[in-house]
Amino acid sequence: MRISHPAGPAARRFRPALVCAMAVVAFVLALVSPSSAMAESNGGLRIMPLGDSITDGFNVPGGYRVRLWQRAAADQRVDDFVGSQFNGPAELGDHDHEGHSGWRIEQIDAQVTGWVQATDPRTVLLHIGTNDISQNYDVAGAPGRLSTLIGHITTAAPNADVFVTNIIPFGDATLEERARPYNAAVPGVVDQWAEQGRKVHFIDMHSALGAGDLADGVHPNAGGYAKMADRWYETLRTGPWI
Repeated sequence: MRISHPAGPAARRFRPALVCAMAVVAFVLALVSPSSAMAESNGGLRIMPLGDSITDGFNVPGGYRVRLWQRAAADQRVDDFVGSQFNGPAELGDHDHEGHSGWRIEQIDAQVTGWVQATDPRTVLLHIGTNDISQNYDVAGAPGRLSTLIGHITTAAPNADVFVTNIIPFGDATLEERARPYNAAVPGVVDQWAEQGRKVHFIDMHSALGAGDLADGVHPNAGGYAKMADRWYETLRTGPWI
């Protein structure tokens, strides 16, 4: 036999208060960054993959980060990817990164000091500029914006080694021609900062891929991302920054 108890005035007052309290808790939880809740840390060498959708892994979840992680693990390296973003497949052992789809150089630059200070990377892998070219956004000023970005990264993390690449090829001939001056300028931008004592290094990523390595004329396919990972890793595994 079930006995029901009529709700009195006190109970009726309690129920709205309880609902209100639960709503407040839900609102607070919604404000908590999901990336910070999911961030992975293993105490290894902190590496920040930094850039746009190519760093995020558009078309191929995890992008170059998957093979880069796997190669490091095969060599029994302990690396810790860092960043405010979090995604990728199960075979990627650390899903943190700082890849922002669609972002141009100045958009990354506006946030980078906070990201770097929050994660204190030992190594930064920077591939940026694709959207400046594809959006035809002040292409002539792109090398200068890159220089400003490098300055902010190296100021926020003076002990980090920052690896800066030119951008991978475009499948479209017009975009590829538009990108040519920017790619040609990147090594000089890096050299200028290196001559000032900043720990900045150039990697030629453009030559690592061809048109057949692209899924959509802009983003790599699985083979293209693997080639990017190999180019990153061959540099990382032979340098004094290991």
